[in-house]
Amino acid sequence: MNNTVKSAARVLDVLELLSSRTEPMRLNEIVTIMGIPKSSAYGLITTLVVRGYVSKDSADRYTLIENFRQGFGWVGGFEGFLTSISAPIVEEIRDRLDETVFVCVRTEQQNARLIAKSVSRQPIRYDASEQSSLPGYGTVMGRVLLAWQSPEKVDAYFAKTELKAFNDKTPTTEAEIRAALDKIRADGFGTIVDEYATGGAGIAAPIRNGAGEVVAVLDIATVTARYQLRKDDMLATVLEGAERISQRLGYRTPETQIANQQKTGAPAQNTQGNS
Repeated sequence: MNNTVKSAARVLDVLELLSSRTEPMRLNEIVTIMGIPKSSAYGLITTLVVRGYVSKDSADRYTLIENFRQGFGWVGGFEGFLTSISAPIVEEIRDRLDETVFVCVRTEQQNARLIAKSVSRQPIRYDASEQSSLPGYGTVMGRVLLAWQSPEKVDAYFAKTELKAFNDKTPTTEAEIRAALDKIRADGFGTIVDEYATGGAGIAAPIRNGAGEVVAVLDIATVTARYQLRKDDMLATVLEGAERISQRLGYRTPETQIANQQKTGAPAQNTQGNS
């Protein structure tokens, strides 16, 4: 007796097909190879995108999430969804600036964990390995995530974390790091130059969910010399990119909510929260 469920088998067929390809595929290609109606293929692939197993790029092509391809374990849920919706924006920023772009989430230890990246094609570039855990106090991604934590969680972090120097420019006192966190909250973004990796610089902005909580960070990572020449352009780009990803997570800026309120007469909700 055949107990195979057709819809489940088709989902696996799509995943296996995408895993066999090194380049993204268009929907028509998937339809032709699998021999199924376009509407069915679209429903399957859309579900996989929403659940975070497949990403869709700016050219409407589909590819398996890299973490899933490399066997990093379960990639569904929020992190998978975040990876999927941020991938086209990360790719677009990399192509525009030709600099490396990261998306990181917070770990239980208040460090930053890389979940998505698009690496610069320049001969001299910044990179980090997938699933890297980056120190909360020592990297701009970690500081941005730490900056919007509750005071109690920040206190707990400093109580259990040894502040080691990565080079002679690394701030290693609690007062210095707290001052950096205060500046990030005031500015709405963070920067770092040579403090973690000598010759490396980064600029990062928070990614918020629908409740206004900072749940991830978008970072442009480059070499110090190029950062100094293009930091204004990088700042504008990272802020705009982080806002676009946040909007895809349901976040609306106070200005947007006020505009919607004026149109509909509905009360605006508070979107400024801590995570």
